[in-house]
Amino acid sequence: MDPPDWNKCTIRELWEYVAWHLSLSGINSVLVGGAVVAIYTEGLYQSSDLDIVPDEFERHRIAGVLEGLGFMAEGRYFIHPSCKHLCLEFPRGPVELGEECPVEPEQIIIEGQAIQILSPTSCVKDRLAGYIHWGTRDLFDQATLVCLRQIRRIYWQELKHWCAGENSPETYEELKRAVDEQST
Repeated sequence: MDPPDWNKCTIRELWEYVAWHLSLSGINSVLVGGAVVAIYTEGLYQSSDLDIVPDEFERHRIAGVLEGLGFMAEGRYFIHPSCKHLCLEFPRGPVELGEECPVEPEQIIIEGQAIQILSPTSCVKDRLAGYIHWGTRDLFDQATLVCLRQIRRIYWQELKHWCAGENSPETYEELKRAVDEQST
């Protein structure tokens, strides 16, 4: 796979390139967090870091692949010297969405390699989990934006059931109202 234009690559381009190389090296991973929101909102939401959760956390193996691609470790981040606008972080797994674990990510095949990302519905759950448990309003707004941009790919009954399982059925109603109001 050819490298992206480092100076102006998007989150999606960087994720695909890095995840492809990790997969090629036998390291499965899932893109989570704000980078997923940025992808699903087609850049309406901006993020500067990519949170990539490996199936097995072996930092030395991950670092070996990334160093081969030109990245350097800076604390818990990996940064490419020609891509100063984005950085990579590798939190420990497993991927959890509130009380939901395990999470079944979406797979995308790129040049023969499977790479994984939270589905739009799981991305909304991820944002709502932060809203429910920490009261962070901007996470609710991100969930709403993903719903609006990915409306045909959102499984509303699954979200309703998930919110009830998080002891917050009112969050589902609030989200549905917000999406309905903004989509008309």
